[in-house]
Amino acid sequence: MDKIIIFDTTLRDGEQSPGASLNVYEKVEIAKQLERLNVDIIEAGFPISSPEQFEAVQRISDSVKIVVAALSRAKEIDIKTAYEAIKNAEKKRIHTFSSTSDFHILGKFGDEKYGRSLDEKRKTVLKMSYDAVAYAKTFCNDIEFSAEDAGRTDIVYLSEIIETAIDAGATTVNIPDTTGYTMPSEFGDMIAELKRRVKNISKAIISVHCHNDLGLAVANSISAIQNGARQVECTINGIGERAGNASLEEIVMALSVRKDLFNFKTNIVAKEIYNTSRIVSGFTGIIIQPNKAIVGENAFAHESGIHQDGMLKNRNTYEIMTPESVGAIKTKIVLGRHSGRHGLKARLLELGYNLTEEDVDKAYRRFIEIADKKKEVYDEDLRTLMGDEFFKSDGLYHIEYLQVNAGINLIPTATVRIKMKDEIIQESATGDGPIDAILNAIDRALNIKLKVEDYHVRSVTAGREAMGEVTIRIRNENNSYTGKGVSTDIIEASAKAYIQAINYYKNKIS
Repeated sequence: MDKIIIFDTTLRDGEQSPGASLNVYEKVEIAKQLERLNVDIIEAGFPISSPEQFEAVQRISDSVKIVVAALSRAKEIDIKTAYEAIKNAEKKRIHTFSSTSDFHILGKFGDEKYGRSLDEKRKTVLKMSYDAVAYAKTFCNDIEFSAEDAGRTDIVYLSEIIETAIDAGATTVNIPDTTGYTMPSEFGDMIAELKRRVKNISKAIISVHCHNDLGLAVANSISAIQNGARQVECTINGIGERAGNASLEEIVMALSVRKDLFNFKTNIVAKEIYNTSRIVSGFTGIIIQPNKAIVGENAFAHESGIHQDGMLKNRNTYEIMTPESVGAIKTKIVLGRHSGRHGLKARLLELGYNLTEEDVDKAYRRFIEIADKKKEVYDEDLRTLMGDEFFKSDGLYHIEYLQVNAGINLIPTATVRIKMKDEIIQESATGDGPIDAILNAIDRALNIKLKVEDYHVRSVTAGREAMGEVTIRIRNENNSYTGKGVSTDIIEASAKAYIQAINYYKNKIS
């Protein structure tokens, strides 16, 4: 069986999902879980884009043993910065890219300095690509080159640029369907045609990176594999730009379940899929749709009487894989206020969180707060706890006190006390409902006014004592910042989420 290399880009392309910004701690924790999942390569980020991105890639390079890739444009400063971020990695890869479709070339290289005609601009891009790969090769041997928007690129020019990249030293050449435009048969034919046209293609691994704009990312990836691709670039839960990327869990399980059709294998530890999915969802705040294949809440649920009867008689009647095969074990461990540190630590370890003793103490204090408010603490509560603001980097502002008055025929009012270093600020405000009142009070206390462009609340677990998670996205000019708050009290969770978003905003402008 041919091995398919799994290149996980959750921490780079996946993080580009609107509102999915991750801090350094969260990125490192996800990277550790991806290592347990046994992906072959982690694309840790785009180091040149910000100091925080650079630090995250650097920290991940220090934390895992598998290949760590860093993205760079076809610019020397990008490439050098990418190397500096991953230089301590045990196994390192520089991933550089150039635009190749006429849409991208004319859009990005419209200036006459790149050439007056399309043909001249293409030659410029060809030279830039060669130079970028050759320069990257001076830093490490493992170089990947991507032809951005390959799905809409002329096959003759695409073949030329891929051949050029391999000549320059690329060991992997990536053919992205950047806009999710191609059909599976069309994309598969493109991979087969490149194998025929590119003279030196045997010197490199063909990779594919498919977007899901038409819902075909997984189908296109599998079609590419059937036609010669041996690396797939994908994300956990299929998150990513616009409609997202090819879903790692769907590709892996399709190849696994249909062994009768595919003579391919991956090194993925399938039983870690569910945990990884939930950890990524918890940290990014992106909810997994219930009917999501493999990891959705309904993926192994059966409500129809006919289905239930068939399942009771033989699980194979309606299930082509078991929940246990992807780690979605039905039995849930329930902890309570009388549970000790050791019990909590052991359960968190089973869920994929390997904590220091200091972090266990933090988790336990937060756990007791939750357990005092509800009788039973479930796995999903624990996952939420681990993604809570409590474990995020220290912010400038912290809520010390909160009081809200609201009711029928009563003007909602809120009072908030905020700690900023050694200073205490207290303010009150009214609003159109208790949530609006508390946000207005925080605005008055901090003397700011930011637009709330998204407010989302969900129940983490079932029941009247369920934990509630609030996600708030604020906007200031061209930038947005997302905060999350968790509590059994939705008003408290909303205040925490808003303060966290403000802290992210203040950190960016300071």
